[in-house]
Amino acid sequence: MSDDRTANLDRVIADVRDRRSVLRGAAVVGLAGVGVPLLAACGDDGAAGGTATGGQTSAAPSSAPTSAPSSAPSSAPSSAGGPVLGPASDVPVGGGAVFKDAKVVVTQPTAGQYKGFSAVCTHQGCLVAKVENGEIDCNCHGSKFSATDGSVKSGPAREPLAAVTVSVQGGNIVGSA
Repeated sequence: MSDDRTANLDRVIADVRDRRSVLRGAAVVGLAGVGVPLLAACGDDGAAGGTATGGQTSAAPSSAPTSAPSSAPSSAPSSAGGPVLGPASDVPVGGGAVFKDAKVVVTQPTAGQYKGFSAVCTHQGCLVAKVENGEIDCNCHGSKFSATDGSVKSGPAREPLAAVTVSVQGGNIVGSA
């Protein structure tokens, strides 16, 4: 009789192991189905190339330019050795502009005071989208950073944006070499 109990116990254990394998497989497939769209949301869609975005608007980007820049941004080094990010006129007082190709966001908290920060969100590496109402906004997960010092105003990001040295030369914003 104990041999029958042992055989039954072995069958029950085998059934449990098979169920666990099926459940593990289903969990992996489910996580992959959720993870792929989340990772895709963090990627750069390639739109707007090296154009600057920002200012005081909250409207969705359009395919038609709203104004022509006073001079074309260039990746060529300036006389100081750093790349020209774009015209200083693209960075409004109290606002800012995101220079996607250089992965730099430049703000102008007060007239003539330009601040540079990495445009890469410290949460999951998305590029920040815009500067509005004194905040640098990341649309991927909603993090907001101070346009004055890059500190986190609201998460999920926990670390501030890294400071980047910028200056104005000949009417252009120039990054550090």
